[in-house]
Amino acid sequence: MRTRKVNMIISLVTIMGGMALVVACGQRNATTVIEGDAAEQVYIAPGEYDEFYAFLSGGFSGQITVYGLPSGRLLREVPVFSQYPENGYGYSEESKPMFNTSYGFVPWDDSHHIELSQQNGEFDGRWLFVNGNNTPRIARVDLSTFETVEILEIPDVAGLHCAPFITENSEYLVSGTRFSIPIPQKDVPIDTYKENFKGLINYVSLDQDHGTMELAFQIEMPGFNYDLARNGKAVSHGWSFLTTYNSEQAHSLLEVNASQKDKDLMAIINWKKAEEYVAAGKFTERPTSYYHNLMDESTGIAHSQEMKMTRILKPEDCPEMVYFIPVPKSPHGCDVDPSGEYIVGNGKLSADMSVYSFSKIMKAIEEKNFDGEIEGIPVINYDAGLHGILQKPGLGPLHTEFDERGNAYTTFFISSEVVKWNVDNLEILDREATFYSPGHLVIPGGETRKPEGKYLVAMNKITKDRYLPTGPELAHSAQLFDISGDKMKLLLDFPTKGEPHYAQAIRADKVKPNSKKFYNIEENAHPYATLGESKTKVVREGDEVHVYMTAMRSHLAPDNIEGFKVGDKVFFHVTNLEQDWDVPHGFAIQGATNAELLVMPGQTKTLLWEPKKVGVYAFYCTDFCSALHQEMSGYARVSAKGADVPLKWGLNETLRENQEQAEKFYEQLENKSK
Repeated sequence: MRTRKVNMIISLVTIMGGMALVVACGQRNATTVIEGDAAEQVYIAPGEYDEFYAFLSGGFSGQITVYGLPSGRLLREVPVFSQYPENGYGYSEESKPMFNTSYGFVPWDDSHHIELSQQNGEFDGRWLFVNGNNTPRIARVDLSTFETVEILEIPDVAGLHCAPFITENSEYLVSGTRFSIPIPQKDVPIDTYKENFKGLINYVSLDQDHGTMELAFQIEMPGFNYDLARNGKAVSHGWSFLTTYNSEQAHSLLEVNASQKDKDLMAIINWKKAEEYVAAGKFTERPTSYYHNLMDESTGIAHSQEMKMTRILKPEDCPEMVYFIPVPKSPHGCDVDPSGEYIVGNGKLSADMSVYSFSKIMKAIEEKNFDGEIEGIPVINYDAGLHGILQKPGLGPLHTEFDERGNAYTTFFISSEVVKWNVDNLEILDREATFYSPGHLVIPGGETRKPEGKYLVAMNKITKDRYLPTGPELAHSAQLFDISGDKMKLLLDFPTKGEPHYAQAIRADKVKPNSKKFYNIEENAHPYATLGESKTKVVREGDEVHVYMTAMRSHLAPDNIEGFKVGDKVFFHVTNLEQDWDVPHGFAIQGATNAELLVMPGQTKTLLWEPKKVGVYAFYCTDFCSALHQEMSGYARVSAKGADVPLKWGLNETLRENQEQAEKFYEQLENKSK
């Protein structure tokens, strides 16, 4: 039998759905919204560059995609949490350690939130961070190479959705658990949730010169679901704000049971106070297990280290560190305006939006204007911290970003629109339909102290009728709006990969000048690098065979190898000798059970091949690198296990027996390549 509260919830959802239809019917037809010079505004002439990079998380693809704005052109897919056969990420011996976790080798995750590094509250274009939602991890991408160079597992949390939110000088990445769990993990009945389940808020510190991550401390919190966060900026620098839902602490049918209360909570963390407690030794050390995977810049080889201890701060032992304030029910977004004064809390099931004032929150704390406490955490009086309420802006508010003119822009999932409103006087200024059901949005710099309110991209969850159908699964959709004037204007639809969850956009001139064109071969410290064709060789060590191979237009050296045996583990270490931009070489061999390699100029990468049958197998370059690309190939002979076929190799059959001529031939090739 349905309870009265359940019926109320169902009725509310039904009413909101009905209202959504009414709103949708009142919006303009989807096929007639493009007007004027929209095409001209997004057109980038051949040979010219876009004005902004937009980095979109790939959702269940586990990756990141890079688009140019305003054109919407896909520039690159950056593999992060999922193996990527296109370039061998996660298949090469150098990159496999990136997937090590306390659960073993985990080659997939669910990437959600992009965070670009900042200094003084502005994007600095050095690094990009993204979270893995399933097996809790945070990754760092070097924006000079667009390669994933570090992944840090976050211990004792489940579903790291609320991550990784950066402070204004890149001091910390802040995250919170989506699903509370027993900490440490133990075998308990699920219905003991309220007694045994806890949440953690995590602070990962960043090395200011290299970006290297370190888990600094964790704060043990009540067993709620922590959803999204932002850190304070300017006047509120030093504080973090995190929305929670399921303050009811339900563990089943959350769509009903976690929506019983009219208000959930926003956690407010004084992280500078937390730093003081850590320095004073007020933490508890707890044994655990998590992995830190870091790429060595000089060798290009990732190494894993298991970490076995974490530092826990408990709010009841650390006064003035953590507070709660009520926020409308089932909130999602938690966003701080460029001044740092206003914090927007969006309740998905609320018809209004609450906007908080940081100075009023500080005054309420100073005056101890609390409405009780939860597990030792004071709950600030809701009205005392409120700047005001945005009345009836739309249905299903999710996420807000800002321009530099005092305006905010919020996505509304149910009513399928973006609404522009004034942060100070809470006046609604404009609304534009999206197609359909937008989740997050992004404005270049829209969550920093220096937004560039020229474009807005809405990332929509439903794509119906926007593109040619491709079976049951459709392309995902983003929509670009011009927000430079008083009224928003839809400019462009463009399809996206995976399920883009959140994005950040940065002016191109903050990234483009630092983009690496090739790796300096003289700085290649890979232990199996082959720094010249004259140094190629094949070495047997028991059942392991190491091939020191080079690639250069238009041949692989050596290209004939004999003496492999069934049961060998053959490691092809391929060094790309090119020193020019945009000249990668690939490597693939018939029957390999992993993927190809894609080796950038100056890099060395390794493919493991384990031949199963006797025969002669072809290998070749997979990247169309020159007019003679098809000729860039070779053969590997595999003999029976125990055969006495000697190991030998070469590039040119006529030179194999004449070492002096061979060396001259190699020198000529090397000189030709310089």
